[in-house]
Amino acid sequence: MLSTQQSLLSSSSRLRLIIFRENHVFRARNSSKSAMAPPILSLALPSETGRVLSIQSHTVQGYVGNKSAVFPLQLLGYDVDPINSVQFSNHTGYPTFKGQVLNGQQLWELIDGLGANNLLYYTHLLTGYIGSVSFLNTVLEVVDKLRSINPKLTYVCDPVMGDEGKLYVPPELVSVYREKVVPVASMLTPNQFEAEQLTGIRIASETDGRDACKILHAAGPPKVVITSININGNLLLIGSHQKEKGQSPEQFKIVIPKIPSYFTGTGDLMTALLLGWSNKYTDSLDTAAELAVSSLQVLLFLKLLEYSASINVAMTCLTSIQYLWDLYLLDHNYLPLSL
Repeated sequence: MLSTQQSLLSSSSRLRLIIFRENHVFRARNSSKSAMAPPILSLALPSETGRVLSIQSHTVQGYVGNKSAVFPLQLLGYDVDPINSVQFSNHTGYPTFKGQVLNGQQLWELIDGLGANNLLYYTHLLTGYIGSVSFLNTVLEVVDKLRSINPKLTYVCDPVMGDEGKLYVPPELVSVYREKVVPVASMLTPNQFEAEQLTGIRIASETDGRDACKILHAAGPPKVVITSININGNLLLIGSHQKEKGQSPEQFKIVIPKIPSYFTGTGDLMTALLLGWSNKYTDSLDTAAELAVSSLQVLLFLKLLEYSASINVAMTCLTSIQYLWDLYLLDHNYLPLSL
């Protein structure tokens, strides 16, 4: 019988052999110049679900952009490589923020570096907040580059432009999204305001939302999810999947329970979850959307409970401190403040 140490060594040798075989096949398929390159586990042992390149914002504090998207996708089994379009101290809803903005040339340098090492094979591209036309045009070049390597690349685009009637990107980005990005996207996930900007129609009803999806299908993407539509105080998600060009799309709605609080990063998380679940349910966008909405709602509800619990703990602590202070005052012949 082999000892424990011998068994571990034997298992380790078998693992190294598997990695070598897989890595050798990958190199042979991609480049003859990389014969001496060290094995790269993410390529030698690829994720069963896929490899995602995620180009979004990043904040040191808080959860928006890549900080909202990367970890949930990893939990769903994806190998995720993030590129931060911006790196800020905090999200822009605060009075001030500091940080850096990546420009188009810097983005391409990162892509070029990945390409030089045969690391550009991705199954999915995910994009979120982009702050300039030049950067967005470079993203379009990235789409072309990735599809030249993997023609089946799925491009999931969250066209982050604004919300509740207000743009928070330069106005010229709208036309670039409408004319250049929408036609190459595989899935589009705008909110109500963004869908209006992209289609030119006002969305005031469920029917309007469904019509907007059809307009977007005609422009390119087979899958469209308008992630939030506020109609008469009700929050809806409208999804639409056109499985073949020229066919009527399969459409659905999900009524989303409102949570009485304000959160940031929910759109970024929602798009990541839609990517994750729609890849597992390729022909059932409605199922993928239900799972994405459910995951998001549970997370937000738990955060609200956590916040409420911390408030209750804080109030209990304050009450205890007040009680001790009153005892101190009484002990020193002062009138307690609470009396």
